[in-house]
Amino acid sequence: MPDEAENRTHRLATLRDRLSPEMDRRTFLRTVANAGYGLGIASLLGVEDFLNVGSGEVPVVTALVREDPDDPWSIRERTRSVPAEWYARVSKAFELHNHLAEMSVTGYLGSAVQPGTYDRGTASISIQASASEIGRIEELLQVLIDGVSFDIEAIEDLGELEGETFEGEPRLAADIDDGVPGGVRCQTETGYATLGPALYHPDEQQTFFTTAEHAYYDTDPVGKPLSLPLANGETVELGTVSYAHPVEDVVTVEPVGELRPASAIDGAATQVLGQFTRAGLADLAARGEHLEKMGAETGHSSGEISGIDAVTCFTSDVCRTGQLRWGEERDLTDGDSGSVTYHRDPENPNDGVLIAGYNNARTWWPGQNYVWGVSAYHLTNEYGYHF
Repeated sequence: MPDEAENRTHRLATLRDRLSPEMDRRTFLRTVANAGYGLGIASLLGVEDFLNVGSGEVPVVTALVREDPDDPWSIRERTRSVPAEWYARVSKAFELHNHLAEMSVTGYLGSAVQPGTYDRGTASISIQASASEIGRIEELLQVLIDGVSFDIEAIEDLGELEGETFEGEPRLAADIDDGVPGGVRCQTETGYATLGPALYHPDEQQTFFTTAEHAYYDTDPVGKPLSLPLANGETVELGTVSYAHPVEDVVTVEPVGELRPASAIDGAATQVLGQFTRAGLADLAARGEHLEKMGAETGHSSGEISGIDAVTCFTSDVCRTGQLRWGEERDLTDGDSGSVTYHRDPENPNDGVLIAGYNNARTWWPGQNYVWGVSAYHLTNEYGYHF
């Protein structure tokens, strides 16, 4: 007797024979429903994507990658086939998560999507809430639940973030003849941070240095200098801040003088070739892949992805969206902010790396243990920047 997988494949093939790209959406959904096929995937993918599913897979855009490694303006979308059932669940989780974040519920402190693995596959949303308000949020979720699980954690007391000094030698730039790489110490008028790799804005055809906005503390950073301490003891000015994005915790710095930012991370041995999309990060998480970082203080570390498209309301009255959670608290210390997380290019691991996002903060309250910062895809969606 044919097994369940064979029956499912036959049923999908029969349905595909009854579909055409010219169908309007209502006819398409009715045809899918009459065939006894779940509407979850169909409603999320639409006609043409559904026809491209093949044997239970669907193509999704997982990265923005350069066609020419030496041309940062040659960015193109890259697709990868992923399990359609998994993609439907993750898409629903992202949809519900966005709805939750937009509700401005009292006591809501943050949340993130956890995509689940391809073999086990249940997508979930982790939620952090004030202990006094958790009952209200649990009631709300009864309305939202639709094939996605929720994990709610009560936060009793956030306490105060205490500064931490890492006892080690900072990573200082040495070889900058071909440009200044990310992962090395940079300096503002009020402190130290880590330099990111070159950030590009296609509308302006401009290349920027970049680091964390909070390295300028409470001052308006625009027009303020960013400097580079060198391994030989000298300090050179890189440029001045052109744009500040305090919610995302990122500044972009227009170069002055001869030094230019490099599409490279000090110690990674390969160049930056692009960045991951939200779906690309979910794909990495589903496959159990780790992210890496190079901080000016703690150096190299790696860790698992623990939350995608995260919302963080812990640090200010404004919630930060499009965040990425990964690793553990020990992976970040003061002076590492502005560094990026990255992963070897899945298709060309020997040629370069793709950027996942920035590292801007770490947890300091009991019960949770991760590093977070804005995702590269969020900066692209909001402002047009890309790596």
